[in-house]
Amino acid sequence: MGLFDTLRSVLGTSAETDATRDADPEDLFGMSTAYVTMEADLGYDHCGEAALCFSGVDSTAFEDTVDEVEAILEAGELETGTGYHEYEDDHGYRWFVLEDTDPEDLVTSVHFAADTFVEQGFGSRLLAAVFGFEKDDRGAYWVYSFRRGAYYPFVPDGDHERDNRTEFKLRSVLDGELEIEDDEAYWYPLWPDAASGHPWE
Repeated sequence: MGLFDTLRSVLGTSAETDATRDADPEDLFGMSTAYVTMEADLGYDHCGEAALCFSGVDSTAFEDTVDEVEAILEAGELETGTGYHEYEDDHGYRWFVLEDTDPEDLVTSVHFAADTFVEQGFGSRLLAAVFGFEKDDRGAYWVYSFRRGAYYPFVPDGDHERDNRTEFKLRSVLDGELEIEDDEAYWYPLWPDAASGHPWE
């Protein structure tokens, strides 16, 4: 799993000091129109998956909240066909990974999950929501940092390299449609274990 120390420093343990505002799941709905722009203007298809990353806490109330999120996602699976699975990565971070051919369902499911954490008082445990796209067999991602209240692009290129040119192009096209992180120092990578994998793998 690719959450390295630099990423953890902004999204995880020291994120409280870097947070610009409280987590607001309503920001996630901006991705609904961004999916259309990514396809129509840039030629990207959505990859059929999105993910919500959060940090755990030793609390019965927190585990009850996770159970509540699972119940919501199970109901969504029956209603919309949005599949999901949960796992814990090597660094102790937990993920809900959503799968659906309809990007609107992905946005809605990630929002419901994140909103439940906030409503139960655990918004500070939310780290990032990640939405995946594909073009010419290459992946590109929009990462939403709950602690910064903004999106940023992440385009891996080979083994721990980034396609900065494409990232800047994505920003230029989606700027104004998404709330994009102005400080590029906070555009932290989420490297997968394998060059061809998704950040949540």
